Amino acid sequence: MATIAAPPIVGSRLAGDLMLAALAPMSWGTTYVVTTTLLPADRPLLAATMRALPAGLVLLAATRRLPTGSWWWKSAVLGMLNFGAFFPLLFFAAYRLPGGVAATIGSVQPLVVALLSMLVLSARPARAVLYAALAGTGGVALLTLTAEARLDPLGIAAMLAATSLMGTAIVLAKKWGRPESPLVMTGWQLTVGGLVIAPLTLAVEGLPTALTVPNLLGFAYLGVFGTAIAYALWFRGIDRLAPTSVSLLGLTNPLVATVAGLVVLGQTLNGWQIAGFALALGALVAGQAFARKP
Repeated sequence: MATIAAPPIVGSRLAGDLMLAALAPMSWGTTYVVTTTLLPADRPLLAATMRALPAGLVLLAATRRLPTGSWWWKSAVLGMLNFGAFFPLLFFAAYRLPGGVAATIGSVQPLVVALLSMLVLSARPARAVLYAALAGTGGVALLTLTAEARLDPLGIAAMLAATSLMGTAIVLAKKWGRPESPLVMTGWQLTVGGLVIAPLTLAVEGLPTALTVPNLLGFAYLGVFGTAIAYALWFRGIDRLAPTSVSLLGLTNPLVATVAGLVVLGQTLNGWQIAGFALALGALVAGQAFARKP
């Protein structure tokens, strides 16, 4: 029997959803450059608080919508997974691991999501998607790892935990759906996460004594573009795309971080790193071709 091709509008809509969702991890790929060039040094919890809480409160004020019913606790769970627990673990790992090790560990998220999708959503990803996820991790490893990479056990554990938490959030969000627009739900979750991180910041780091104009610009960029807008697009993508498709888009994070390092910091790539970049990019494109919406 002949296969009936999907109408062009379906393909164009899917491509649009993928492109919008990809803007989120692409913006996260600029976080390292912004942090190292604009933010105050050695203040990871302050950076996490400033990314989450102001953006969450602004979105709450703008949307004027609060959770109802079970979405009070569901928003709290997702807010902790995506921000309240994820951000501190991420920054803890970043201070104990070289960026290449952290990026490689983070790139296993599609495999975590694939496993959780089978357990929670009863959705079996295509075998080609799993191969693409493995290839993507290999490509990121070639791109970012160096022979001098330190393998700190606590840092590895923190990064694995952070990656697993975000993967769990993707699957739970897919299972629960959404009662409001992605922007509204972003505000709920950012506020929960920010309110959890803020007391920890005060206890561990204290209040900043002074903030420069570049510091404020860096916080504003991360809060507006790297958090509020990025996560709204990310949650929109979770709603419209297959979980493994969304998680594979995370490969754009280290790819953009590499390009940003080349352009802004004047870094260079050797032959193995160029091969890794090509492998990760190819895995991303191939994985999207085989990912299916459950």
